[in-house]
Amino acid sequence: MKTLVIVRHAKSSWDNPGLPDHERGLSKRGLRDAPRMGARLADWGPPVDRVISSSAVRALTTAELITQEMGLPWDEIVVDEALYHATVEDMLDIIEDQEDYLDGLMLFGHNPGMTYLVNNLSDLDLGNLPTCGVVVLQFAVEHWAEIGEAAAVTAEVDTPKTRR
Repeated sequence: MKTLVIVRHAKSSWDNPGLPDHERGLSKRGLRDAPRMGARLADWGPPVDRVISSSAVRALTTAELITQEMGLPWDEIVVDEALYHATVEDMLDIIEDQEDYLDGLMLFGHNPGMTYLVNNLSDLDLGNLPTCGVVVLQFAVEHWAEIGEAAAVTAEVDTPKTRR
C-alpha cells in the first residue's frame, strides 16, 4: 500500500500587493488553519515518510506548521521548485520518482493543480480543494511508479470547515 497526502497551502495574505506571488505568506486565517489541520492529521492521518513542498512561502509555511503539529521533522521538508504552479504531469513525475521503501508521501502545493491531481487519481470529483484542504489517497500498489496507472482504493477529504 502507498499513501499520498495532498495538501493545498493555507489561506495566503494579500496585505502587500507589491510582493511577488512566490513570496506571499499566510494570512491570519491561514496561520490559524494550518496548525489546526496538522493537529487533526496527527489524530487521524496516516504515517508519512517524506514531505515535499512547493518553494512558495505560503506552501512551505503551511508544510512547516502542519508537520510540526503532526510531530514530523519539519526541518527535513524537501523543497521542490517544480511544485510551484505544477501540472498533474509535473506532480506525477515527482510522485513516481519516490523510492519504494517509502510508504507515505505528503505533498504541499497550489491550485488548480492539486484539485486536478486529486480528481485524476481518485473517484472524487472536487470542484475545488479549498485552502488548507487535505486529501488522503491510498493505493493498492507496491511501487510509486504505478500511481499514475492506478486509482486510489480509498479517498478521504478534510478541510478547515469540516467538523471531524
